Amino acid sequence: MIARSKFGGQPKQIPPPLVDILLASLTALAMAGRIETACRLAGQACAALRGNSPAAWQAFNAFLHRFARQTPDP
Repeated sequence: MIARSKFGGQPKQIPPPLVDILLASLTALAMAGRIETACRLAGQACAALRGNSPAAWQAFNAFLHRFARQTPDP
């Protein structure tokens, strides 16, 4: 998986296990009652990975679809 550094330069490889760790962390955050925060972070991950890593983007997008409907109405 590839993501671009916010500091410019060449894209950096993202190890697939790192995506799994991040998703597990976001899931734990959501299960602890911080669903909105977890969804915001997952959305940022989606934006960062879009176009560079379709598989990782899809994983974070699936997280959003799973948890976003559980966020409280504004």
